[in-house]
Amino acid sequence: MDAPDRLSISATGLTRAFRTGRGPVEAVRGIDLTVRAGEILGLLGPNGAGKTTTLRMLTTLLSPTGGTATVAGHDLARDPAGVRRRTGYVAQSGGVDPTVSVREELLTQARLYRLRKAEAAARLEELTLDLGLTGLLDRPCGALSGGQRRRLDLAMALTHRPEVLFLDEPTTGLDPGSRADLWDLLRRVRAEWGTTVVLTTHYLDEADALADRLVVVDRGAVVAEGTPAALKARHAGSPDASLQDAFLAITGRTAAPRESAPVAV
Repeated sequence: MDAPDRLSISATGLTRAFRTGRGPVEAVRGIDLTVRAGEILGLLGPNGAGKTTTLRMLTTLLSPTGGTATVAGHDLARDPAGVRRRTGYVAQSGGVDPTVSVREELLTQARLYRLRKAEAAARLEELTLDLGLTGLLDRPCGALSGGQRRRLDLAMALTHRPEVLFLDEPTTGLDPGSRADLWDLLRRVRAEWGTTVVLTTHYLDEADALADRLVVVDRGAVVAEGTPAALKARHAGSPDASLQDAFLAITGRTAAPRESAPVAV
């Protein structure tokens, strides 16, 4: 694993404004963010807080309107290709081709990252076994269930063993067993590869169980950060308190994210 004091992500004053008919709207307002190599960081916040916009900027899918950032040692503005080569991203909605098979989609992804044919085949076997996709390799992507598509999205993001993995609500649609398997996989990826993981989630038990550290954003700005235990102690009175109580105290919201995932049917 990488040295614990090395930074995988460093962002200063990261800002994104959008033009609307009523004038510019700042979705992200000067976020400062540091993530250590090998850390699992949970990015929490209410809907519309700026979480997805932040991830889209850090993965080069959206250009910042202000601020600077480096990801995996590459400057976001000056070397976006270097950032893309070293990162994986699972968006809220996947982008697979519904007409091709799972096998073809994964092999194509591997070749896009310039893996040799034998290496691509080995990665396909490894990932489909880890993510329970082995029996689905010849099925068209369009015939997969929501949970199966989510696992395929993750397999595609891990194809090239990225240094930094960005996950935007990765377990939405997964049943409890698949969700637990994904948690175990992320822990293993971090332990074996030294991968840095940044995830957004509305499942607060997931954030509590997985994240080494949490950053809470609201209205486009960081409003709290710390370990789950520290945030619960500071904002809910005890490290054994509910993370939901701490979240509500931090954001002042009356409606919280989901405390746990529903059972998929």
